[in-house]
Amino acid sequence: MSQSEDTVRDLPPSGKLVLKVLEYNGGLTQKQIVEKSRLSQRTVRDALDRLQEQSIVEKNIYVPDARQNLYTLTVESEAPVEAHASLD
Repeated sequence: MSQSEDTVRDLPPSGKLVLKVLEYNGGLTQKQIVEKSRLSQRTVRDALDRLQEQSIVEKNIYVPDARQNLYTLTVESEAPVEAHASLD
């Protein structure tokens, strides 16, 4: 088992859900993640913080509105994400 698989397994369910939402939809703003996941804004923010700490998600400027950030999966995390099992 790779370290990235262990990292994802150790995430709370909200973190796994945010990861799946980004996997299926590509880059999204925090507001878009909240809408698609139906999680609270605070829960999404906490999940994104955890995912960024683990270098699974990266934050970039959202060009249409520079006040927002665009969250995307990092290149190294994109391939193994599909191999992860259920959201627990």
